[in-house]
Formats: sequence, structure tokens, C-alpha cells
Amino acid sequence: MMKRVVITGLGAITPIGNDAKFYWDNLLNGVSGANKISRFDTTKFKTDFACEVKNYNALNYFDKKESRK
Repeated sequence: MMKRVVITGLGAITPIGNDAKFYWDNLLNGVSGANKISRFDTTKFKTDFACEVKNYNALNYFDKKESRK
């Protein structure tokens, strides 16, 4: 028995884009999500770069209680 699936939308929260179009455009253009770490002090670590998600606010997508998860 085959089951049906309905896709209601596309989304992406990534280091190279926070919506599907921006992500896809950057992916096709070879944009890297790697950059210097900005969320904490990296002086005690060997590595100072990572792929951080930028310009993301969980409250734009979830209520306050859900956003803490």
C-alpha cells in the first residue's frame, strides 16, 4: 500500500542561508559557511573557525517556551 505525502513548504536554516532560496543561491555559487567563531572566545582552542548560523532568531519561528529547546 502506497502512502501519500504532502509537502507544505521548504525551509533551510544553514550557515549559508536562512531560507531555501538564499541557501540554494549560495550553494550554487560555492559560498562557504566557514568563518571565524563569533559566539565565544576561542583563544583556548586550536581552531577558531566554524560554520555558525547567522541572523537567526528562534522567536521568529517558535513561541518563547519552544525556542528554549
